[in-house]
Amino acid sequence: MKRKGTVYLLHFQTPYKHARHYVGFTTDLPARLDSHRNGTGARLLGVITGAGIDFALARTWSGTRTTERPNKK
Repeated sequence: MKRKGTVYLLHFQTPYKHARHYVGFTTDLPARLDSHRNGTGARLLGVITGAGIDFALARTWSGTRTTERPNKK
């Protein structure tokens, strides 16, 4: 059985090279956003945070890791 959680889309305030968005999956969104902001989440989010680029939560939807994957384009 796939674990249900939240798939989320983050929008970068300024593009970082080719990247403008990040799609992720979590079962604890507030904690995951905190980890992204303090540099211990996904590598890309650590890089943009280190570059002084902020991000905003743009959208969420219920899903699983399987739901997240097709949105990572």
